[in-house]
Amino acid sequence: MKSTIKLKAALLSLCILLFLLMVWQFATQPNKQDLKMAHDAEYAMLMGKSADGTSSNTNGVPTPTQFASLAYKNLSDPFYDRGPNDKGIGIQLAYSLGRVGAGYFLAALVAIPLGFLIGMSPLLYRALDPFIQVLKPISPLAWMPIALYTIKDSTTSAIFVIFICSVWPMLINTAFGVAGVRKDWLNVARVLEVSPLRKAFLVILPAAAPTIITGMRISMGIAWLVIVAAEMLIGGTGIGYFVWNQWNNLSLGNVIFAVLMIGVIGMLLDLLFARLQRKVTYAE
Repeated sequence: MKSTIKLKAALLSLCILLFLLMVWQFATQPNKQDLKMAHDAEYAMLMGKSADGTSSNTNGVPTPTQFASLAYKNLSDPFYDRGPNDKGIGIQLAYSLGRVGAGYFLAALVAIPLGFLIGMSPLLYRALDPFIQVLKPISPLAWMPIALYTIKDSTTSAIFVIFICSVWPMLINTAFGVAGVRKDWLNVARVLEVSPLRKAFLVILPAAAPTIITGMRISMGIAWLVIVAAEMLIGGTGIGYFVWNQWNNLSLGNVIFAVLMIGVIGMLLDLLFARLQRKVTYAE
């Protein structure tokens, strides 16, 4: 039964993809009438059209075939380095993943232990809850000017922004998971006179692990979302800078390719945490 549903879902996804490709192909067909609206040759070039009225799509929206050729060109040599403003997509993604990894790791070091303490202590929860509720809704990018002024380093500022956007989902989900551990299990540990440290690692952590991983999964999605916008602001390197640089070069094909790569990497990161979540989830 499950295999049949998976097969039907795969066929439906394939049909949707083919339909979208057909719409894309139809929408990017060359149109000689469009050139009549142009006032000069420069406008035609900006719209991705050649002087004879056909669409070259060098800088405009490419057709699916042109996009496939562009994607193959980018993926065939993803780690080339021809200077500060001309690096391969692999290098740009590596810079972004490095910043996300650093900020995310620091957030986990702070959020998970603090979430344990908040979840185990109602007093600490009540004391810190007002601060969490005030700081949590602030957009991570709103911290960027303050980070740039105080840290005075664009890369470290980007890592700080990832840290500040990743810490809240992990903190809240960890505290919620720890506070929601069944009282029966805690009572058994108390009767057996289990030490607080052993209780935390052998009773509370396994029970709260699915909720903690959920918070980590949400944080990773937010971090990957934020790094693109942060790199557009700081410039230099990264997939966000690549998107902005290609837009400034009027290369919409490369912009679309970068957007697709952002989505693929985000999906792979989410699948990684989804698999980890299934590993720690158990049936009662």
